[in-house]
Amino acid sequence: MTLGGLSLAYLRARPLASALNLLLLALGVATITVLLLATEQLENRMGRDARGIDLVAGAKGSPMQLVLSAVFHLDAPTGNIPLSDATALSKNRMVKKAIPLALGDSYRSYRIVGSSHDYPAHYGALPAEGRLWNAPMEAVLGAEVAAATKLRVGAKFAGAHGLGEGGDEHDKEPYHVVGVLAPTGTVLDRLILTSVESVWEVHEHGAPASASKEITALLIEYASPLAAAMLPRAVNATSALQAASPAYESARLFRMIGVGVDVLRAFGVILMLAAGLSVFIALLNALEERRYDLAVMRMLGATPARLMGLMLLEGCVLALAGGITGIALGHLMTEALGATLRQAHQSAVTGWAWSNQEWWLLAAAVAVGIVAALIPAWRAYRTDVAPVLAEG
Repeated sequence: MTLGGLSLAYLRARPLASALNLLLLALGVATITVLLLATEQLENRMGRDARGIDLVAGAKGSPMQLVLSAVFHLDAPTGNIPLSDATALSKNRMVKKAIPLALGDSYRSYRIVGSSHDYPAHYGALPAEGRLWNAPMEAVLGAEVAAATKLRVGAKFAGAHGLGEGGDEHDKEPYHVVGVLAPTGTVLDRLILTSVESVWEVHEHGAPASASKEITALLIEYASPLAAAMLPRAVNATSALQAASPAYESARLFRMIGVGVDVLRAFGVILMLAAGLSVFIALLNALEERRYDLAVMRMLGATPARLMGLMLLEGCVLALAGGITGIALGHLMTEALGATLRQAHQSAVTGWAWSNQEWWLLAAAVAVGIVAALIPAWRAYRTDVAPVLAEG
């Protein structure tokens, strides 16, 4: 019998102990796998969503809330701003491009966003069906919205007040679907786009045409590097608006989240180390049980190095099985997390992705098994045949 077959036979001889050691190691690996996949995908998704947006201008309040609501559509807006102020800012010589956003309504918890054609163009979004909006009350659906709601070109729907379910529906001002965007892998996939005029029309409710218009935010691209130093300060100091940097606020958000991620990662490492200790104890006990077997193997011609290799291989096989099981479990857990996020119409993650860091995680799991087996393997190498055989 080969070393591999013999190692597997020894593991099968202790099914409960082997299963518990494997499970403990798998749980540690799975915890770290979920963190790797989720954080990497969320960082990539948020990076794509914020690409090319240097500054967000909106109502006074929390800068992070402004960025989360206007760029990532994950929070409630800080309020509305006068159209006149937004127009004046967009004409500033330090502004290359300014994309208006008008928020406030939703359909089945998917946000309805009033904007210009610059918004889908910013993300390179093109219609997979139909066309972009050209008139008030025409709407274009993101790919995820179309898939979830089953709406297609030609359908009509009524938006509801607020960003979640349960708001009053605007039955008298239905939207007409004129297009469905191709998937972009960005925030557009889970939005319903229309014109700013559509949002105004829905909320006029008999208000006079002369009433001052408002929008929610402006997404700004700088005209020059100098604008990064001057424009935010100018906006915050001389107007009723607030300026927030998506890059800065995103980094601050991940620093805040990072504390919890580090705690969970440490928990996963502790589980892996505990599994290594458990494997060490199991192999040490197994060595005592197998002393006679190992002595007989020596008598039959097995070298000390072969006996040492047997113990090392046993630890390695157990760790490799635990690592593979843990990674598979981690992917399943990540997919379950992604399903929960998709139901909440938030940035989704998937368990069907692969991170290159998982190779290092698997290598670390195997290393834990090898290190745990070193002392039992060394003791097997130094097994003194004669006294063991004499003991019977």
